[in-house]
Amino acid sequence: MQKLESRGLVLFNRNYRENDKLVKIFTEQAGKRMFFVRGGGAGKLSAVIQPLTIAEFMMTVNDEGLSFIEDYSQAESFKEITSDIFKLSYATYLAALTDATIADGVTDAQLFVFLEKTLELMEEGLDHEILTNIFEIQVLDRFGVRLNFHECVFCHRVGLPFDFSFKFSGLLCPNHYAEDERRSHLDPNVPYLLDRFQGLSFEELRSISVKDDMKRKLRYFIDDLYDNYVGIHLKSKKFIDNLNSWGHIMNKEDSAD
Repeated sequence: MQKLESRGLVLFNRNYRENDKLVKIFTEQAGKRMFFVRGGGAGKLSAVIQPLTIAEFMMTVNDEGLSFIEDYSQAESFKEITSDIFKLSYATYLAALTDATIADGVTDAQLFVFLEKTLELMEEGLDHEILTNIFEIQVLDRFGVRLNFHECVFCHRVGLPFDFSFKFSGLLCPNHYAEDERRSHLDPNVPYLLDRFQGLSFEELRSISVKDDMKRKLRYFIDDLYDNYVGIHLKSKKFIDNLNSWGHIMNKEDSAD
């Protein structure tokens, strides 16, 4: 048991017993922890334990069992995200993906900052779909998946119209397409963008602009990567997928208003 003060992001909460709550918080200094909040729906902590809230938490952290929030300061919420069902859906998926990425109790300050900054850029109005794609690609290595989208796996040439091979877990240049009869037949812009996504800085994120047709191609292929190499199926991701079938109806209604 230790007393700790750390910045943290609420990933989710759920009811526990009659009036209490369990709250999963990703902290910068102590990783992900599950916190017990007595009277969570009515106490002074009720506002700060809502999903996608960031605050400076004063905590009692236990290595085993539940931890406890003693106090907090500097609480912030993402108002633009939480007021838009599309942005909220993607932000919720990023929180769930982060929860799946590392084990509880594992400190990963770099991932914390990356998630926080991604949400801040989403709050500013940057493309939530592309921000999500970039996040998905950059956290693959935390699942033990290390893919090279920069060069051909055979001859290591760069700057060519590449395709992807699941057989060889890498790119094929035109001279080596024949090595895999079941290659992905990608638009060459897909591996080009994924190569850029792997090394983008936060400032460079502001300049990324991708057309809708390319977004669909990226989404399809990244889904393939996660199905083949990661194998997780999150409810929040399924909800995003469903947005493609009924979300346009809401957009039309908003336009009519």
